Amino acid sequence: MTAEDKTRIVTNHRGTRYGEVLAVFSDGEQFTAHVYGTQLLNDCPQELWETLVPAAIAEELGALIVKLNGPRYWVLDGLGSKSAPLEPVLHEFNGLLMRRIAVLALGTNPAQVPYTVRKVDRRVSMYFDAGSAVYELIDPHGLPYVMQAYCTGVDATLDENSLADLGERLALPTGWRFQTRVLQEDLIVDTSQSVATVLQDELENTYTLPF
Repeated sequence: MTAEDKTRIVTNHRGTRYGEVLAVFSDGEQFTAHVYGTQLLNDCPQELWETLVPAAIAEELGALIVKLNGPRYWVLDGLGSKSAPLEPVLHEFNGLLMRRIAVLALGTNPAQVPYTVRKVDRRVSMYFDAGSAVYELIDPHGLPYVMQAYCTGVDATLDENSLADLGERLALPTGWRFQTRVLQEDLIVDTSQSVATVLQDELENTYTLPF
């Protein structure tokens, strides 16, 4: 897919900071997480992020549990227009403004397990520009998951300069590998009309299947 096929509304987005609150709910034996994020609202100020208490937020939202997902930094270059799977309500968590932006399907296991594939309804297009570096996990079947954001919540020293050597740090499952490459042409991950396939490594960096 080429850049002409979709409307791009955000540029120069690589390195932008954000944070998310994942509120987990159950429907019988199935679990879902409503994802609230600071994306395009603010840069998730550290002084506000540090005041968030998951148990208090869970009680406020009526959720089973709450996971703080971040702080995070985009390693993509732009975004396309976005719709929302649920009403995109604004909510302040202890003064930190967020918007409900996605629904994450957790199946029967709400726990975060590295290298576990999840489905997320986020309805957005992501742009990785030609000439940019991308960081990929390749599964045993050869499917490439491209990193969309890295996390400093587990390792506060992580930055994009250190991502090229990330494969030396990760405890990759058998058959998986990590690679870095420079794009020869634009890569667009279009999940504006479909459910995205995502996973995280043990440092909570997030990757997405590009098709």
